[in-house]
Amino acid sequence: MAQMGTDHFSFLRLLLAYLIFSFTAFFFPASFGQAATAKLQSQEVNALKEIAKKLGKKDWDFGKDPCTGEGNWRVFVDGMKSFESSVTCDCSFNNNSSCHVVSIALKAQNLTGTLPPEFSKLHYLKVLDVSRNLLTGSIPSQWATMQLVELGLMGNRLSGPFPKVLTNITTLRNLSIEGNLFSGPIPLEIGKLVKLEKLILSSNLFTGELPQALAKLTNLLDMRITDNNFSGKIPDFIGNWTQISKLLIQGCPFEGPIPSSISALTGLIDLRITDLKGRGSSFPPLSEMASLKTLVLRNCLIYGEIPHYIGDMKRLKNLDLSYNELTGAVPVSFDKLTKVDFIYLTANKLTGTIPGWVLKRIKTVDFSYNNFTWESSSSLPTECDRGSVNLVESYSSSADNISRVATCLKRNYPCSASGEKHHSLHINCGGREINIGGVKYQADTEQKGASFYYSSQNQNWAFSSTGNFMDNDVDADIYIKSNTSALSNVPVIDSELYTTARASAISLTYYGLCLLNGNYTIKLHFAEIVFTNDKSFNSLGERMFDVYIQDKRVLKDFNIEKESGGTGKRIIKTFTSMVSSHTLKIHFYWAGKGTTGIPDRGFYGPLISAISVNPNFEVPSDDGKKKKAITSIGISTAALLLLLLVAGIMWRKGYIGGKIAADKELREMDLQTGFFTLKQIKAATKNFDAANKLGEGGFGSVYKGLLADGTVIAVKQLSSKSKQGNREFINEIGMISALQHPNLVKLYGCCVEGNQMLLIYEYMENNCVSRALFARDPTCRLKLDWPTRKNICLGIARGLAYLHEESRIRIVHRDIKTSNVLLDKNFNAKISDFGLAKLNEDGNTHISTRIAGTIGYMAPEYAMRGYLTAKADVYSFGVVALEIVSGKSNTNYRPKEEFVYLLDWAYVLQERGSLLELVDPALGSEYSSEETMVMLNVALLCTNASPTLRPKMSQVVSMLEGKTEVQDLLSDPGFSAVNSKYKAIRNHFWLHPSRTQTMSINGPCTGTSGSYNESEESGHL
Repeated sequence: MAQMGTDHFSFLRLLLAYLIFSFTAFFFPASFGQAATAKLQSQEVNALKEIAKKLGKKDWDFGKDPCTGEGNWRVFVDGMKSFESSVTCDCSFNNNSSCHVVSIALKAQNLTGTLPPEFSKLHYLKVLDVSRNLLTGSIPSQWATMQLVELGLMGNRLSGPFPKVLTNITTLRNLSIEGNLFSGPIPLEIGKLVKLEKLILSSNLFTGELPQALAKLTNLLDMRITDNNFSGKIPDFIGNWTQISKLLIQGCPFEGPIPSSISALTGLIDLRITDLKGRGSSFPPLSEMASLKTLVLRNCLIYGEIPHYIGDMKRLKNLDLSYNELTGAVPVSFDKLTKVDFIYLTANKLTGTIPGWVLKRIKTVDFSYNNFTWESSSSLPTECDRGSVNLVESYSSSADNISRVATCLKRNYPCSASGEKHHSLHINCGGREINIGGVKYQADTEQKGASFYYSSQNQNWAFSSTGNFMDNDVDADIYIKSNTSALSNVPVIDSELYTTARASAISLTYYGLCLLNGNYTIKLHFAEIVFTNDKSFNSLGERMFDVYIQDKRVLKDFNIEKESGGTGKRIIKTFTSMVSSHTLKIHFYWAGKGTTGIPDRGFYGPLISAISVNPNFEVPSDDGKKKKAITSIGISTAALLLLLLVAGIMWRKGYIGGKIAADKELREMDLQTGFFTLKQIKAATKNFDAANKLGEGGFGSVYKGLLADGTVIAVKQLSSKSKQGNREFINEIGMISALQHPNLVKLYGCCVEGNQMLLIYEYMENNCVSRALFARDPTCRLKLDWPTRKNICLGIARGLAYLHEESRIRIVHRDIKTSNVLLDKNFNAKISDFGLAKLNEDGNTHISTRIAGTIGYMAPEYAMRGYLTAKADVYSFGVVALEIVSGKSNTNYRPKEEFVYLLDWAYVLQERGSLLELVDPALGSEYSSEETMVMLNVALLCTNASPTLRPKMSQVVSMLEGKTEVQDLLSDPGFSAVNSKYKAIRNHFWLHPSRTQTMSINGPCTGTSGSYNESEESGHL
């Protein structure tokens, strides 16, 4: 009891001392422990004089003792929370008779010059903060002797490698060098700073992998490395930071997945990881993080379902899981997230119905760009305008044909049936309606933007905005920015376009609605009007974002100020793009790059001043139609009858009937593509000059062309010798015009005029896979390394998965082969030639059809019995994958007489356990044996003789991406059948094909393959 009483008395004494100290520090902040005669020692006064001189600090009054707080030694400015000018002393030394400087804050004062070495002469200095200034150079070597506890250098222009001198200040607990120009790797010596509790390295130019030495910093509470150029993976050793409460890893090109060791960070309150690349993963283990208030895992390649426990996080205020590949339904537990201010599940693959609680929320929820199901029995939304709930493009194709569901809720935001077609668009983003040179720019003054959909009054454009600005401590974010400095290179007549701009924190998408199909010129108007062009720290901000047009990235890490040559200067970026479904989509996305704390927290993200869209084609004119009608009336009756007579004779002879029928059928179809004139195509191909000829197939010839707007095209010309060409021509247009996917060749339009029937495609710089691998002329072959081959296979798989399972219409291609896989300039695979494709209506288990395809690629059940399912394409993909890995043609390679095809040899090598013998010798040892085995095993799984044992293409994609383990082929009973009945039947069929087999050159490729077609002719691109 005596001991307890002593302890209690000691505690009270300590408490009393603390209260006295706090009282003194509060009412006499410039110094504490100060006696009436206590003054700052002369050596430190002299050091302050040198510091003031080198920093240009002219308002310190050295006629006053710095420790008194008088003479501008301690200054705060109302309304400027980032500004601070203070020198704080401790005057408790030598029985309160002498003082020493212990803290200096010189924040947001636009100080210039370099960091003075004289700070090191203040031997008792513990806290130094010179954030938000214009300081240059690096850290003086003299600072190595300092005993700092806190050091703030945020928001300057300090440069050079990571200053190793800082690693000698082992007393540091808080270190921020955010927003500077430091570069290179983080040194191993950083491991010496074991007392660090806060380390902020964001917004620099650091590179390399995070060093293992960081694992030693086990006292970390706050770690931020956002907006750097680090490489490699997020290391497992982050699990050592078990005391951490704030972890920010945004805008760094780290490779996924998020390490499972993150589960050890159970004290996290704020976790933000964004924009990873490489391999995806399932949801990271966060179930023990009960204290989380902010959880941002955006664009982290996360797949699978959202864990139920997320809905049980009672302290959560901000949840962002957008731009992942999350599937399944929204967890039922989410209805308990009533205190969460922001929920972003944007741009995933979520299914099921939209939960009822979403429609009742008054707080921000964004479920746009998902795959939810429409059910007529439920009270699901039919309109987009729902306040702070954004549901744009949230429904799957299940809602495509439901008229009472607004088009903005449907995929790709189609034009309504009654929508009036437009051919131009001009928006003054963030500003009022203005007229410039006779062009009216429509007003865009809606103030909201965290989770918001807006449609213009005439409904010819709309926008969808996602994201709130983090860490800015304001009640309402500002999404319309006004210029803070004068515009410098903008004509007066155009200036109002650039005095305002629309901003977004994460994502902003503008839609041009009900546009006529065709090629357009798009001009995006930018000016950096938030950061200043003066000599203040406000000029140090850096804004970076990405821009997409029609889902294709056209600008990466776009920096307005850098591109335009300064702040307040305009820059107009011009693009051409095809509108093929009456909707134009312009998307701006913040990928975590750029500063987030200049001039204050919450300044970042996309900024757009104006948008203009104009057609590159002749717009139909009502006046022109009237003139034509008047002219037609003037034609004499006799001449008209004569023309009709001649036309009738030509029709009976078959000269014009087919083309007129084809043109009529195309015009009657609601095609989502453009129409070109023969004059345009002749000009583009120089009248079909032989020098522009790319190749020739069963369909006809293919030419390279250049449109007037600079777009390079491939023109596919129907051959007059093709008896069935009309049907395949119309079929190909009808199929591919409704499809939009990065791994399908894009159809720009068609031309049916005179005796010409033409298809106009995007041009593929690297021709096709067949030519790249098997060209007869070795000089035409391309050297494809392993990553390129893997990417090609993955691209084909994704394209087929889209055709079979994801597109609005389900399609079986029927002719997947290497000559029908084209390669763009980056060797991305694009599936082409839809002339033989078949539509598989929902509910049909298979299609019984006439056989058409190519020998060596057709599945046995289809080749022998006409039994067609999507699994026929899966079989063909397996063959193509084998060819890509081996560099050998399935039909032309016979290692031994008893083996008919490459596929047979693959089975033998698989049984021997030596599949890697198939690998193309041209690869040498420069390939991943693990990835190659996955690819080969998947290929063999796809070519299973039994269609029911073949995987779906979505499963193939999952296996190739490493998300699903490849099944063990040796234990698959289906494969044993290959060596007996199925193999014998298949070989008999391939050795004795029908007499109707034809040989054709496939598209722009020079290699040939046998094309088998029962009662119809194949057409090949």
